[in-house]
Amino acid sequence: MSLTKYDSYKDSGVDWLGEVPSHWSYYRADDIGTLIRGNTGLKKDELLKKGEYVALQYGKTYKVDEVNDSFEYFVNSELYKKSQIVNRGDTIIISTSETIEDLGHSCFYNRSDLGLIGGEQILFKPNSKFIANKYFYYHSKRFCVELRKYATGLKVFRFNINDLKQILVAIPPLQEQQQIANYLDQQTKTIDKKIKLLETKIEHYQALKKSLINETVCRGLDKTVALKDSGIEWIGAIPEHWEVARLKDNISLFHGYSYSKEDLSDNTKNYLIKITQLKNQKIDISSAHELKEQSNKYRIYKNDLLIALSGATSGKVAIHNIEEKCYLNQRVAKIVSKEYDYKYLFYFFQLDRFVSQMFIISISTAQPNFTNKILEVNNLYLSIQEQQQIAKYLDEKTGIIDQIIANIQSQVERLKELRKSLINEVVTGKVRVPEMERMK
Repeated sequence: MSLTKYDSYKDSGVDWLGEVPSHWSYYRADDIGTLIRGNTGLKKDELLKKGEYVALQYGKTYKVDEVNDSFEYFVNSELYKKSQIVNRGDTIIISTSETIEDLGHSCFYNRSDLGLIGGEQILFKPNSKFIANKYFYYHSKRFCVELRKYATGLKVFRFNINDLKQILVAIPPLQEQQQIANYLDQQTKTIDKKIKLLETKIEHYQALKKSLINETVCRGLDKTVALKDSGIEWIGAIPEHWEVARLKDNISLFHGYSYSKEDLSDNTKNYLIKITQLKNQKIDISSAHELKEQSNKYRIYKNDLLIALSGATSGKVAIHNIEEKCYLNQRVAKIVSKEYDYKYLFYFFQLDRFVSQMFIISISTAQPNFTNKILEVNNLYLSIQEQQQIAKYLDEKTGIIDQIIANIQSQVERLKELRKSLINEVVTGKVRVPEMERMK
């Protein structure tokens, strides 16, 4: 069913809201509810499988749109703070993120039991006299884009609770708010179901790709060759003419530099490669900072192999595929070797069992933190000619799988954009939902 416009509009005086329906109002966020800053992170050793309050860890809330039964950890009353309690109908907004795209992400608390908010989040408790709880949640999906304009930080982006207080929210009458929320519940549920089916397909092909890499990298292309015990449990049997070595025997890490704000500049086309630029095993400079002219010491070149050393992307590798000048930031390293084909190493570093070994010996903090100690992990040693053959084979086979995944992912992105566009247009009054036809 197509959506129609309202009968009349007025200028809101707010650029991003534009015109709103004539009978709508608009208020600052802190005039229609209570905003509370989460001030204490929830540590892993504080989490319980059973407890009094649902643990709302920052690392999980920024990945979901709804807090439901998938949240399995709890905390007890020793961490209780009355102001940090979350009730059904509250909205949680992410105030800190490693990527600007995730800053301001919101999720809706949809549980009957109480939750306890952690750090790096802001809690909104709606005033039921002004705003329906689910309507505010949907509206937050639009104004989060405006919050990014307040972002500060170089390595981590954040906004302040006072920035959120300045945000204006378009407010229809309460009955209309509820109709909008109900309509969006129905429509987004349908879209989300389609997205889930497509994402399940993607997971299937990703598992197929991973299995292909694991089998080929550890066994080679000749399936008739005799095998021998590698002597390393996680490696298992290998072709009899292969050997086992430690990474540090043939490989080194060249670490990036800690650039500061003073090194940044606009429109130089000299890009700073941070861990956030390692995406989908390639380098993405769309959100990269630019640097003043630099010496070539930390410059990286096309086909260099990079590895993330900290954060959520720890252990992820990417092939540098950018023609422009790029420079290596700290916590990203270039993998250097004269005895290995970089493309073979690219596949080797994707082995699940190998990555697990790196995590075992990494520095354990709130997030993994890799150092040169990971070079103690064992790897396989084979002729560079055979490495190149394996890499060429995997390029061809995984390329086919990647194209299938890309086609499915494009369908997912179109659905996500449809979802986003629908919410934006409805909560800003650009269109009215069908149930409201009878109101006018």
